[in-house]
Amino acid sequence: MSYIKDMRRYIGHKPMISAGATAVVIKDNKILLNLRSDTGTWGMPGGAMELGENLEQTAARELKEETNLTAEEFTLLNVFSGNDFYFKYPNGDELYSVIALYLAKGVEGKLKITDGESTRLEYFDKNSVPELESRAKVLLDWLLENNYLK
Repeated sequence: MSYIKDMRRYIGHKPMISAGATAVVIKDNKILLNLRSDTGTWGMPGGAMELGENLEQTAARELKEETNLTAEEFTLLNVFSGNDFYFKYPNGDELYSVIALYLAKGVEGKLKITDGESTRLEYFDKNSVPELESRAKVLLDWLLENNYLK
């Protein structure tokens, strides 16, 4: 069982804070997005830290679990938190995320949905990005402002 799911047994749907990591994969100036099965919105591979992990390990695990990809290296780009990272899930769970954003480098593997958290995986250029989940939109805006996607 995941740490978040375990904590939810005690606090129900009440707001909680979760540290996690998001892995940015850019290929041919396109960003990898996943259509999330829990919200029906597009986002980036990532998720909550598990007990004993560091944030880079979280980014690597989430990338592998959600896309079947691995990376030789992860570069920390920024850490995000605050009201922009509040999210209420369709099931009523409320969460304030602290997100470490990593750029995945030397990405290898065959893109494949492996964990049921996504229904689609696709690369998009900056002009064709679909509507994103609110937290992912803030991350993408930051990436665009800092010229990670041209």
